[in-house]
Amino acid sequence: MEVRSLLLALICLYATPCWALAQQPEAVTVIVKGSTKTAETDENYVCATIDWWPPEKCNYNQCPWGQSSILNLDLDHPFLAQAIQAFDNLRIRLGGSLQDRVVYDVGTESPCSPFRNISNGLFGFSDGCLSMDRWDKLNDLFQKTGAIITFGVNALYGRYNVRRSVWAGKWNSTNAYDFIKYTVSKGYPVSSWEFGNELSGHGIGARVDAKLYGKDVIEFKSILRQLYKAPLSQPLLLAPGGFFDQQWYSQLLQTSGHGVVNALTHHVYNLGGGDDVHLIRKILDPKYLDRAEDTYRDMQLTIQRHGTWASAWVSESGGAFNNGGPLVSNTFINSIWYLDQLGMASKYNTKVFCRQTLIGGNYGLLDTQTFLPNPDYYSALLWHRLMGSGVLSTDIIAPRGLRAYAHCRRQQQGITLLLINLSNTTGYNITLQNDINVSLRKSPDLEKRSSFTHRLRKAVSWLGSMPSSDTKKREEYHLTAKDGDLQSKTMLLNGVPLELGNDGSVPVMNPVLVAVDLPVYMAPTSIAFVVLPNFEAKACS
Repeated sequence: MEVRSLLLALICLYATPCWALAQQPEAVTVIVKGSTKTAETDENYVCATIDWWPPEKCNYNQCPWGQSSILNLDLDHPFLAQAIQAFDNLRIRLGGSLQDRVVYDVGTESPCSPFRNISNGLFGFSDGCLSMDRWDKLNDLFQKTGAIITFGVNALYGRYNVRRSVWAGKWNSTNAYDFIKYTVSKGYPVSSWEFGNELSGHGIGARVDAKLYGKDVIEFKSILRQLYKAPLSQPLLLAPGGFFDQQWYSQLLQTSGHGVVNALTHHVYNLGGGDDVHLIRKILDPKYLDRAEDTYRDMQLTIQRHGTWASAWVSESGGAFNNGGPLVSNTFINSIWYLDQLGMASKYNTKVFCRQTLIGGNYGLLDTQTFLPNPDYYSALLWHRLMGSGVLSTDIIAPRGLRAYAHCRRQQQGITLLLINLSNTTGYNITLQNDINVSLRKSPDLEKRSSFTHRLRKAVSWLGSMPSSDTKKREEYHLTAKDGDLQSKTMLLNGVPLELGNDGSVPVMNPVLVAVDLPVYMAPTSIAFVVLPNFEAKACS
């Protein structure tokens, strides 16, 4: 009895919360269909944003932006560069609500002034200004870290407000032209330019008619073709960076015509406001999460019907709008929402998914004050390193509380499976199968393996196993909350806290090695990436 107590303590310490041990895990099956790819993402699918919001941006009696905007972020902070470099080419989108009130301080005579609070301004702010000195410093950081840049252009310049949120008039392209010309002259490699922010449909703060928008996009495309002389140097044109409205988006494609818009961009804030007391309940509710699927599906259908030359991007997604939810968006629980959205969007040929934000608000991948990574930073990094661009379909013979997404392994043979357990009471023993119904396990009697013994093996294996070339092993990366607290800012990888080194270096994130013939054990409210190097998937070869 004393031995059993000791073993139980080991499991509690290194593997799964003790309260979960009383629950018998359910046996479930996940079938991965590796014969064909059902969709494909960009190689740099994971993206993060930097916004324009000044410190005075406040909601719900909180002002969580501090010094985190494009205009005032500490670009020399050592944690910032290392956090970006860890991705080996992180895609960064510069934009947000105030981008349509930004003047570029090149070719203009007016003083370059920061945003300030005014009662009659868009979102309560005046126009702001980006100096070329600041633009130079930003590009120093981007080139040093290998970031891939998307820049959101002011699409309201020259327009006028006619009533309420409706804006009319032709876009004045002169300031954007001068800014892009300066950018090209300096050799700054902007990969894509996005036209406007949240001006589509009913708009957020301001809206523009789709036909008018489409004509201005044609002019913007002409500017890019004029300033980027070599065809191979042509950046992508993205639009409209708003909330998806099927009729408006269709009209934009029809007006702008073939080959003008390279990617239709839309925003996703499917959890509601940051002050919603039900955010955690929504994140753990599979029916609620599934609602977002309609938007991805409708976007895909719109492109198929009206613009087959374009692709779909999510250029901004923070889960909860108005700065995100404090002690939700920056804690472990949010990774369940975030990774589920990455998986869901990828199934519908979404090429890029930009997280609001890299830093800023409550939803930053990095903490606004300390620059330390929040849990979602590590989730994003693991996705980027493990999940390739080829998307495979899965069948789950399990309750809806278990989510499964499969991709070809990134730049290596095999596949990677993302598993998410939404249940806070039930664990799962997951049998993995391929699409020709061949079990990856050796014998059916493994179903009867003692749950206690299996967890003991897992607990012991988590004490420091390292990757190897053993073809009979798979790699597992289990993510759980410290002390079982779903609102903890500390994420555990295989039972070990993920923390920066003293020099700000990102920790090594090693998997545990598990025999390929064993089921995958998923603790309640946990996440796992499972790499199967020798999974037979013809689509990935």
